[in-house]
Amino acid sequence: MERVTPDKWYQVKRLADDVTLISEPFIQEFYRCNVWHVRGRDRDLLVDSGMGVVSLREWVPLVTERDLIAVASHTHFDHIGCHHEFECRAVHSAEADLIANPTRTNTLADPYVTDDIFDALPPEPYCSKCYGVKKAPATRILEDGDVIDLGDRRFEVVHTPGHSPGGIALWEARTQTLISGDILYDGPLIEDAYHSNAADYLASMERLLTIPARVVHGGHFPSFSGERYRQLITDWLNERHKKI
Repeated sequence: MERVTPDKWYQVKRLADDVTLISEPFIQEFYRCNVWHVRGRDRDLLVDSGMGVVSLREWVPLVTERDLIAVASHTHFDHIGCHHEFECRAVHSAEADLIANPTRTNTLADPYVTDDIFDALPPEPYCSKCYGVKKAPATRILEDGDVIDLGDRRFEVVHTPGHSPGGIALWEARTQTLISGDILYDGPLIEDAYHSNAADYLASMERLLTIPARVVHGGHFPSFSGERYRQLITDWLNERHKKI
């Protein structure tokens, strides 16, 4: 398979409200994490950091321009690969041990990381069988209701277990923006990972339905409207209740 040079690995797209999407276009869409950068007055916010197969700090200048807090929406391999590159790192308490002691198993690299998830491979010396997330112990432990303050912007931590125990979403009430992680995006949801929990997933979805989001930036697939957000949750809940 063709290999990509590091300068072509990342794609950067500016959205509204000083939100920027950083993505890895050569990873197939289902496995491709959305890395969200939010510009604040006093510091910036980075939600997730991709697979870590190419340095985010070296090849995406945006993430080094300002003081920055790197938040993990959860600790699966596709979301925390470059967290070790940042000085200030935050994660929910339920997954603090995972980001401090990542393995191929507990980050889901095994069984998902193979050459088949790529349309073109990362630059050498990348090797799918050798791949692993580097340790990135949290400098801040997050709990439900905590606030990440950027000076002029405030994001509330919403604990959303279900996909994983320490999954979180970030809610900015002023702009009605939700960064939802992997609990909800506009694509096939993963509800059967080794530490997924069906009862928690249901409770998280019911809680999310109470949040009046205008725009949602998920962990995968394109962003979507508040109307689509409510439709996705309602459809999911209806399907779940049929099975009970």
